[in-house]
Amino acid sequence: MANSRVREDGGARVPKASDRIGQYLELMDRQMNEQSYEELHWEGSIEQYLAMVVENPRLIRNAYQRLYDMILSYGYEQFTEHRETLVRYNFFKDPTGNGRDAIYGLERSIVDLVNAIKSAAYSYGAERRILLLHGPVGSSKSTIARLMKRGLEAYSRTKEGALYSFAWEDAEAPGGFAPCPMHEEPLRLLPGEVREAMLKDLNATLGPGAYHLRIDGDLCPSCRRTFNDLMAKYRGDWRKVLGHVKVRRLSLSEKDRVGIGTFQPKDEKNQDSTELTGDINYRKIAVYGSDSDPRAFNFDGEFNIANRGMIEFIEVLKLDVAFLYDLLGASQEHVIKPKKFAQTDIDEVIIGHTNEPEYRRLQNNELMEAFRDRTLKIDISYNLKLDNEIRIYERDYNLGKVRGKHIAPHTLEICAMWGVLTRLEEPKKANLTLLQKLKLYNGKTLPGFTEDNIRELMEEAEREGMEGISPRYIQDKISNALVQVEDGGCVNPFMAMNALEDGLAHHSLITSDEQKKRFKELLAVANEEYQDIVKNEVQRAICADEDAISRLCANYIDNVKAYTQKERVKNRYTGQDEEPDERLMRSIEEKIDILESRKDDFRREIMNYIGALAIEGKKFDYRSNERLQKALELKLFEDQKDTIKLTSLISNVIDKETQEKIDVVRSRLIKSYGYCHICASDVLSFVASIFARGSAKE
Repeated sequence: MANSRVREDGGARVPKASDRIGQYLELMDRQMNEQSYEELHWEGSIEQYLAMVVENPRLIRNAYQRLYDMILSYGYEQFTEHRETLVRYNFFKDPTGNGRDAIYGLERSIVDLVNAIKSAAYSYGAERRILLLHGPVGSSKSTIARLMKRGLEAYSRTKEGALYSFAWEDAEAPGGFAPCPMHEEPLRLLPGEVREAMLKDLNATLGPGAYHLRIDGDLCPSCRRTFNDLMAKYRGDWRKVLGHVKVRRLSLSEKDRVGIGTFQPKDEKNQDSTELTGDINYRKIAVYGSDSDPRAFNFDGEFNIANRGMIEFIEVLKLDVAFLYDLLGASQEHVIKPKKFAQTDIDEVIIGHTNEPEYRRLQNNELMEAFRDRTLKIDISYNLKLDNEIRIYERDYNLGKVRGKHIAPHTLEICAMWGVLTRLEEPKKANLTLLQKLKLYNGKTLPGFTEDNIRELMEEAEREGMEGISPRYIQDKISNALVQVEDGGCVNPFMAMNALEDGLAHHSLITSDEQKKRFKELLAVANEEYQDIVKNEVQRAICADEDAISRLCANYIDNVKAYTQKERVKNRYTGQDEEPDERLMRSIEEKIDILESRKDDFRREIMNYIGALAIEGKKFDYRSNERLQKALELKLFEDQKDTIKLTSLISNVIDKETQEKIDVVRSRLIKSYGYCHICASDVLSFVASIFARGSAKE
């Protein structure tokens, strides 16, 4: 009692404020202990650093190699989809951000990106290219770039991802040392012959399958000036020069402008290329006497500060042509040209992203041929798999984030379904609807369609996923539906679909009435599918009597066995032998559209399935056969629906017995299907209206 207080309403004990503060401080102690601080701020001599490199040559990896190793450090898994083996990299589940930026689906695009990074790490040519993420708005291009930047930051703080830079002894600098403004690799201080011999020995220790370690280029102008001044002072004794060097652990940080840079277009009048390559410090010209003295220059452009890490160009093709010229040398030759200085070597991953209209403009601009030639385009399309699209919305609209309001089952699913439908191309096969195509892509099976057929569908639709509705629009409209519901209320699929349709009138990316009409038609398709879903759900809730289904199944199996073996069936009540009950068997089979001409095949299929289970020593359970389970549930529902009189909900005239049965169904919907009391009642009323006017689909 001394350390906590009891709530007056008898609820759980709540720790005192002082106790909570103590817990927070303990958490800070664990996160910021002295040992980890010392490791991240290690300092030593060049000799100590050389010893560390000999022990672990990967300390001198270049930016692409470090990025590739960072991605692989989280592992990956192989999986098969439509008879194609794909790779899913765990890093893109956003382990560093607890999944808030996780990429769902897009495995093919991610594999293309990682393969490009791997090619660059192995110096196969991609290191001389700008990685250009290309796709429609809201397709996760900037999210992927943000993930990689944040991943590099976290990786640089681990033992496996450690990297180092250096500082020069300087009495006027804070702490007596002035860091290299471009965070360069300390081995660039070594003479070329020494560096080359050392790299040869280090690469020999890595094994035949490893990438080749290399340190290209020379010191930045600032460090080169300091090095040359000290060489003159000590008359060429480079050992004494290196005595003025302190090697330091480097932690990449976008906020601290160390190793991570971001550049985005602004008003042309307020932006020039010095933001990329640095600018003259006019205050220091009076001190050093020249604007070409590196000490009078700020090497703080985005290219400078991103050295050893990664630079992201947001909407890169919106940049002025002058900026694109800077990208040419940065990508191909890994050099930049600061004002008043010679070309300066850089080591960084250059990644940009752009949308469809900007990329088409680039293709049509003959003057930008050199830039096109230096880009490696990686298409980032929209999700085409329903389950992955649902996960995007579940991440933002879940119990942890949406409090005091309930989102009815299938709300997010129907929104996601409509979104995916807008991105699919109409199938060329006459016997396939767009909704069926969506289900095939999502892993469902349809009679007459094999895995090879699905791959053919994907291959014939080359631009599928590059157009349609973005997840952002759908998220905005779900949010609109949520804010219109009072606390304690419930958002159902119809509210969300109405918000989606209303927003189409003002959607800035819809360019034609024909496109708007198509999107509305697809909303009707999603609406119709939802009606089927809830109708089947209510049917299952009504016929959730496991014993009744089991009895019906046993009766059906007895009759099928007798029919296939040309035997008679003993009536359980009269004890008389009778012919198999054809009427019973057909009443069940018709529920799943088994034609009269195919009934024998289906019955033999069931018996063969039961026989195969018996050989394996397993007992038959109707739940193990999805088609049979559905047929039995629909048959039982048909037999029971009249006793429940669901349609009486519409008339509001319900007797006590019927009300009790409806309450049981409602409780099943709440317990087994995730409904709340409000949406369970709404769904029952809605399904009752369907039954009253007939089937939702003929």
